[in-house]
Amino acid sequence: MKKRLSAIALGLLSATQAVANDQAQSKGFIDDSHMDVLLRNAYIKRDYKEPGMRDRAEWGQGIIANFESGYTQGPVGFGVDGIAQYAVRLDGGRGRSGAGGIDFFAQDNDGKARSQLAKFGARVKMRFSNTELSYGTQLPQLPVLSADTSRLLYETYTGFMLTSREIDGLEVNAGYFTDEQRKSDDRHDSGLSSISFGGASYQFNDRFSAAFYASDVEDVLNRQYLNLNFNQPFASDQKLVLDFNGYNSRLDRGYAESLDTGRSNTIWSLAASYTWYVHTFKLAYQQSSGSTGYNYGGYRDQGGVGDGGNSIWLANSYWSDFNAEDERSWQAAYSLDFAGLGVPGLTWDIAYVRGDNIHTAASSNGKERELFNQLQYKVQSGPAKDLSLKVRYSVLRVSNSASDYNSSGNEIRVFVDYPFNVF
Repeated sequence: MKKRLSAIALGLLSATQAVANDQAQSKGFIDDSHMDVLLRNAYIKRDYKEPGMRDRAEWGQGIIANFESGYTQGPVGFGVDGIAQYAVRLDGGRGRSGAGGIDFFAQDNDGKARSQLAKFGARVKMRFSNTELSYGTQLPQLPVLSADTSRLLYETYTGFMLTSREIDGLEVNAGYFTDEQRKSDDRHDSGLSSISFGGASYQFNDRFSAAFYASDVEDVLNRQYLNLNFNQPFASDQKLVLDFNGYNSRLDRGYAESLDTGRSNTIWSLAASYTWYVHTFKLAYQQSSGSTGYNYGGYRDQGGVGDGGNSIWLANSYWSDFNAEDERSWQAAYSLDFAGLGVPGLTWDIAYVRGDNIHTAASSNGKERELFNQLQYKVQSGPAKDLSLKVRYSVLRVSNSASDYNSSGNEIRVFVDYPFNVF
């Protein structure tokens, strides 16, 4: 993988430029610098329906400050970025915290969640033309390595990352990380040995784009990802979008044995969305096959993969990911944008997903279903511009024969985000 990353880098640097040179337009380290701050108040509660399972809930207030410097002027520019994160627990102490899927505040040895959390990180960067190489704290958002930013604080990684946009429409990313910092803790050692990755996305024209990525998590698995996206406009306010996403994974033998599962998985989804005026209707199908389910996320020292809590870019991923061994799932969804009805910034999403053919030790035909609802509003102007409120409610039901894979419950999430620019 390291040799592959070097080849990609050399190819990019020698490529004929087809877009404007970003480095040539640099205004300098100070003049292009900026700092953004996010205030986030977040609450998640899970009311489990399985006998003996306690309900879980966490509530906290967080602040995330991101500083990005400009680049020094010249053929090669240099810069420094920094991130500071701080959170205070408002609820979710002993007996209510500890759900892996919430993970706002890590628990101490006595089972009590931490009352506050502070994390800091920085990275150095250099840029030649439209190619950036950086080392330090990273927040990758890629299909095979996607740091989780959907909880109170951010999950981060440490390592090298290369991003290049030398050719119009083409973005190439590659990297090598040796550390994962969980979103709920300030320690840096989550058990990850290393993860290497590389790939590209390309916008062929206004209607068609594609992406391919691959990753290798040391002693855990290797994975490949493919995306194909096509959109066909029919009128100024109507369009059809077809979106295919697929993963192929191969677990290392030792890791598969630790999970008492097989080693291979292929999972894919195909979604068709039709937008008409303020309405969007979506149908999707997703299928998992192989000798194990789709494994992702978590932390290595807790038996997880360590490749990021959002590394599942599939159509039927809500509270449940519908990613069990041999599972098939269908989705029907509807979205309403109230901007066309005189309320800009307000959106509503509802989806129903049903899965079957789940293979577990107890059954070969387990089932699950989820009803997802989300209402979101973003302030459009004034002193509170960009402040957003998101309320999400899911009802998940899992058959007894699939209880080894997932658990029934009701979940509510309430997030209030207020981003603003300091300079």
